[in-house]
Amino acid sequence: MATKVMMEALSPTMEEGRLVKWLKNVGDAVKSGDTIAEVETDKAIMELVARGDGILRARLVDEDTVAPVGQTIGVIAAAGEDISTLTGGAATTASVAATATATATATAAAAAPLQAAGPVATVTDAPVPTGPVRSSPMARRIAAERGVSIANVLGTGPNGRVILRDVESAAKRDVAATRTSASVGVAAAPSSPSKPTPPVAPAMVIDGDFKDVPLTQMRKTIARRLTESIGPIPTFYLTSEIDMTKVTELREQMVAAGDQFKVSVNDIVMKSVAIALARHPEVNAHWLGDHIRYFSRVHLGMAVATDDGLIVPVITDAHTKGLGQIGREARELAKRARERKLTPAEYSGSTFSVSNLGMFGIDQFTAIINPPEAAILAIGGMETKPVWIGGAFVPRQRMRVTLSCDHRVIDGAVGARFLQSVRQLLESPMMMLF
Repeated sequence: MATKVMMEALSPTMEEGRLVKWLKNVGDAVKSGDTIAEVETDKAIMELVARGDGILRARLVDEDTVAPVGQTIGVIAAAGEDISTLTGGAATTASVAATATATATATAAAAAPLQAAGPVATVTDAPVPTGPVRSSPMARRIAAERGVSIANVLGTGPNGRVILRDVESAAKRDVAATRTSASVGVAAAPSSPSKPTPPVAPAMVIDGDFKDVPLTQMRKTIARRLTESIGPIPTFYLTSEIDMTKVTELREQMVAAGDQFKVSVNDIVMKSVAIALARHPEVNAHWLGDHIRYFSRVHLGMAVATDDGLIVPVITDAHTKGLGQIGREARELAKRARERKLTPAEYSGSTFSVSNLGMFGIDQFTAIINPPEAAILAIGGMETKPVWIGGAFVPRQRMRVTLSCDHRVIDGAVGARFLQSVRQLLESPMMMLF
């Protein structure tokens, strides 16, 4: 019995996915559980597995194409099984490729007399296809960057759609033809006045021009989530400056004790936040529309910047873990986040989040709450400042933190008491070791 290959919800918040790469070709044998494609979700690049045994008979979505969750993107079936009702009459990748090969052969034969007369200068001298050209967003973008007229590219994707590899092949032929023309000193034959060469897009962006880049799935989700947050949520902000001198001294002592004790200032800050949240569950909360959920366990989200945007991996039960364990988990999660290898369990379920831009030289900032969480703590950089102590100015390490609060859940005094606990822990960090 035939099995549909569906665009699955590979993350809790996924609404659509981009098919990054097919790992199985039409005609390949497939077993249930085999990885058949890579899909970019709103958080990471995940593996899509087969849900049935048989042969991959059709690939209905080409690479670099976005499809909504639930859409059929392929069909697995027995060799002789009729799958026309599942494909809707769409051609499989194999049949389109065969048609493309035949067309290319015929075109090459027709062009033979021209080749005898001289080299063809550019792919844009080929016959212009009639009717609208179907192409993927990635193909259109690369075509514009490389100066290839997409109207003159032969598509090998489903239903003759122009995909990335078609544009790359056309660009290579264009370069090769240009080099051949230059080497023999023969100018390209002029186009017929009745059939002028179609104009092509510039190959590179120059001053005064612009570049359109399609949104990644992660960037789409970031935009949607932040719009949900900053608009309807009544947010207020509390800022506190904390003396971090003893934290700096503690970290230096731990680093000197050996690699197994090595932690960052950010690890110590996260530990203090986890302890403070356990003491103030009224801040460790979610707004759920008709009720507020207060958590007894602290699952601490830590914002990590990647090339594609911000993602928030989660240190579960952070209030029960020591500094060393928090440090090790934070480093591993950050590494996996930048490599787009996080699993849904590693970036879901946070009860409170921390965002640190201090390492970028930012003194102070306000972070946007990640719904349904009720607050987020923004960490600025440390700075040496003169502080009046015991009748004299003494250099001290100071750091500013700003708490963004959802006023529907957290009142000013509640947020202030939470920040007071964080400050006490960081100014007397030995309290966190017990």
